[in-house]
Amino acid sequence: MADGPGGVGQAAIDALMKAEQARFRAGHPQSMALAGDGADGFYQGVPMHWMRDWPLPFPLIVTGARGATLTDADGHELADFCLGDTGAMFGHSPAPVRDAIREQAERGLTYMLATLDALVVGQLLRERFGLPFWQVATTATDANRFALRVARAVTGRPKILVFNGCYHGTVDETFVRLIDGVAVNRPGLLGQFTDLTADTRIVEFNDLPALEAALSGRDVACVITEPVLTNCCMVLPDPDFHAGLRRVTRETGTLLLIDETHTISTGPGGYTRAHGLEPDLFVLGKPIAGGVPASVWGFTDTVANALDRVRADLPAGHSGMGTTLSANALSLAAMRATLEQVMTDGAYAHMERLAARLATGLTAAIALRGLPWHVVRVGARVEFICAPGPLRNGTEAEAAHAGPLEQAIHLALLNRNILIAPFHSMMLVCPATTGEQVEALITAFTEVISLLAGEGEPA
Repeated sequence: MADGPGGVGQAAIDALMKAEQARFRAGHPQSMALAGDGADGFYQGVPMHWMRDWPLPFPLIVTGARGATLTDADGHELADFCLGDTGAMFGHSPAPVRDAIREQAERGLTYMLATLDALVVGQLLRERFGLPFWQVATTATDANRFALRVARAVTGRPKILVFNGCYHGTVDETFVRLIDGVAVNRPGLLGQFTDLTADTRIVEFNDLPALEAALSGRDVACVITEPVLTNCCMVLPDPDFHAGLRRVTRETGTLLLIDETHTISTGPGGYTRAHGLEPDLFVLGKPIAGGVPASVWGFTDTVANALDRVRADLPAGHSGMGTTLSANALSLAAMRATLEQVMTDGAYAHMERLAARLATGLTAAIALRGLPWHVVRVGARVEFICAPGPLRNGTEAEAAHAGPLEQAIHLALLNRNILIAPFHSMMLVCPATTGEQVEALITAFTEVISLLAGEGEPA
């Protein structure tokens, strides 16, 4: 076995990247002409600087997408398994969402007032996710921020707790990491002028003794967590972890916030409903409105009653929750269509079946070549990880990253008309994904790792 990243020789990785960069340049003359020097007027030539994190010689210019297929400026049709990193988890422009957007556009986009769709969406959220009270925000970051503000208000406690390796958008308090067992502000964080570790506790995922110790002082308002660590190399919970997490938080009077933004891939009610979790607060962003920016956050009767008491003792004024465009008419129309007609049991059954086939196919290709990698799946969400597994916490997930290797694979797949998420080798299956697209991904992945293993291009 080679001693480079992921058990692959560095020379093989470099050779693959060099060849695939040349192939990309040759195959994308229009994108190169349009964006080879970046898009004029934008910092680093892109609307959001993280778009430069894709391992491409220059940005890929998208001209359209429908279902699970994306088209670029050079006419390539890509099987899209990235799906906007979950933003389009139910496919690009699902017909019910498209029609709802068109119809709402004729009636106005935003009023800062309730709509007929809002009356239905509240009931749908209650029925779907089990919590009685809901609010609408624009992003999961906003929803998490508002929910944490409520948690602090109703408990009277200043601190929160996160798990190492977590992802909750750009919520300031969650930008902490454990490095060599010491809590630090997340490396790479720009412009942070306070020490986030002062009011944020951090422990490893799946470490219940550490959690108990961190909550024992009863000064933590809320534990915020994904059910599965996802924005790193994916980490699944131990069988007893969530039961232990709920027990410890209740014993210490700490609220529990479950952020389902990525794990909604599990099923119609997310990981929470599938596994019988009982959060005090719940957040879901990205795909809830079919790609239109929107998010929701819900809470229990107990939290609502406590919030009523707190608000009754305060003078009128800005609560620090909500923005002008939160709960706009367009997002509510799209959300209703998504909940009623897109996030269906039938859609999830299709997604589950194809994702299982994808995971099996990737695992077989890896095993055949004796690579020390593994594949992990949460419903329609699949990742290949270029390290042995399973992983148990954020530190292990961080160590499992093999950046140059993952980047070379990503680019090679793109050149074979397959798009996956660039940051952590994540793939999503949506209701529009076909069996043929899944088989094409398995075939392309097999070809690429064959090259890395020195087998040459398979016939």
